[in-house]
Order: sequence, then structure tokens, then C-alpha cells
Amino acid sequence: MSKKICLTGIKATGMPHLGNYIGAIKPAIDMANTGEFNSYYFIADYHSLIGVHDPKLMRTYIHEVAAAWLAMGLDPNKVTLYKQSDIPEILELHWMISCFTIKGLMNRSHAYKASVQANIESERDEDHGINMGLFTYPILMAADIMILNADVVPVGADQLQHIEIARDIATTFNNTYGNNLKLPKAIVAQDNKLLAGLDGRKMSKSYNNHIPLFSTEKELKKLINRITTDSSDPSSPKNPDESLIFDYYSQFATNEQVASLRAWYLRGIGWGEAKMELLVTLNKTLEGPRELYNELMANPKKIDLILQEGAAKVRPQAQELVSKLKHTIGVS
Repeated sequence: MSKKICLTGIKATGMPHLGNYIGAIKPAIDMANTGEFNSYYFIADYHSLIGVHDPKLMRTYIHEVAAAWLAMGLDPNKVTLYKQSDIPEILELHWMISCFTIKGLMNRSHAYKASVQANIESERDEDHGINMGLFTYPILMAADIMILNADVVPVGADQLQHIEIARDIATTFNNTYGNNLKLPKAIVAQDNKLLAGLDGRKMSKSYNNHIPLFSTEKELKKLINRITTDSSDPSSPKNPDESLIFDYYSQFATNEQVASLRAWYLRGIGWGEAKMELLVTLNKTLEGPRELYNELMANPKKIDLILQEGAAKVRPQAQELVSKLKHTIGVS
């Protein structure tokens, strides 16, 4: 019995931060390493075009994201890693399924609604600054999924709508032409950890409260020192479950180390001491991956070759599906 196809898209937005790693990269790599699925990972560079209009920056973002996933353990010998823009059939499929997508479905897209709401709150025209890339983003995502007839797509709870939209579109197409497109299923990790930012808000590059995954030791120290703490006396007992420092630490330390630091919190620990414990553990964990990341970024042609080899595996499957669908709809 053949393995099910598992697809993961990775938007090209530059070097990931710690929150990206814990919430998305680590669980996706762990899933790939189980060997349970035929796993495909793609760099969603066309999706990034919605907001990134600097070609040099776009190329850098693509390389940074690919290098980050590779450095953190994604093995191109076990999974297929490719670039969205290297599979032109995705855009052909995008148009086909666009003709079976009701506009009202796009009106309900979370990203579009959020942008409209932001405009309303700023007393601007509802569609100010909203391009068709943002509006039809879910259709392109559906095409990404359908091009491989993916069985499952790991997503966070906030991304579940995209899979539901893809299923709706596939159902409408199939109702017209027969069972040509597979209806994907979402895998929602119930225990995915969301790391808060240095100031306690959601960790985000836009808030500048994040820790880039491959910061140098000096950069890590500076950023960790920015973590919000209270003014309690160093010797007073502290609740580790209410501490950002402990929260970060527990994601990268061993069970024994976590238990030891928890006991120290309960005895009484100074915030400077806690931050130093985090720095040492975080730097030790990321030291090897950081070295590999820097090595890859210094040799972007190596990254390009991995992406090209991945595209060479995906393209024949994409061509086969699009050829079949073109015959189905009557254009060939």
C-alpha cells in the first residue's frame, strides 16, 4: 500500500524566528522523520509576491527559508523540497479552479477580512491597498495542494479555513467534471506550542519582539536581556509557568534541565541568572544548525540545486495532472 502524500508550504519571508521553529518547523520535520508519509515541502515564493516587491530581497528570503529548514534537520534525501515558482503548472491549475470558486468564498477569507477591517478602522476605503494576490491567495494555496493530489496538509488552527476552501473548490470542480481532484484533509496539531514574543505579545517580526533562529551568541544575549520580567527580589520564589524565560528554556532544554530550573525558580532565582541559563542552553542547541545555515547561505547555489532536484521530481506529476484536466475541460 502506497504512503499518503503530505504537503507543507513555507512562505518566503526570510529567516524564521524561534516561534516559527517551535510552532511549524519542528513539528513538520518530526512528522517527516516518522516515514509515515511521502512528504513534500515547497517554498511559497509566489505567495510572498503579495507583499515583497524587491527582487533581491525575494531571492534572499527564498534562500534564508530553505537554508533554515535544511539546517534544522529537513533531509532532502527523505523528503522533496522544491520552489513553487519552478512548477508553472500550479498557475495553470490556479486559473482552472478559479473558474469554480465563488467570489463570496473569497470574501470570507480571514486574511482579506482582516485587511478590510483594518482599512475600516483607519477610515480608508475598504479595499485600500488590497491586491488580487491577497484576495485570491486561498485559490493559489488550493492549487498548491491539488497539484500533487495531496492527502493531508499539516496546518495550525488559524489556517484550517484554507483547507476547507480547497475542499469546497475541489468538490465544485468534481461535481462538474467527475472525480478528478482529491479532497485534502487537514492535520491540526493540538499540542503545538506558540511562543510569546519578548514583550509577552505574539512573537512577530512586525512587532520586533522576536528572536531570529540563527542569531549569533552576542545577538542572543542582547535579545534575551529584553525579555519582560517583573521587579521581584532575586531570592524570592517564582512561578516558572508564568515566566517567558522558562517558557523558552523548556522548548530547548532536556527534561532533566527543565526540572532542575523549575526547582531553582521555586527556591528563588534572579532574572539575570535565569536569562543566563536560557542563553547557554539556547546557544548550545542552535550552535550546530547556525553553522550549517551560514554555510548554506554562503553557497546559495547548493540551495538552488536542492530546490531544482526537488522540482524535477514534482514537475512530471504536475504535468500529468494538468494534461489530464485540460483534456477533461475540453481545451486539449
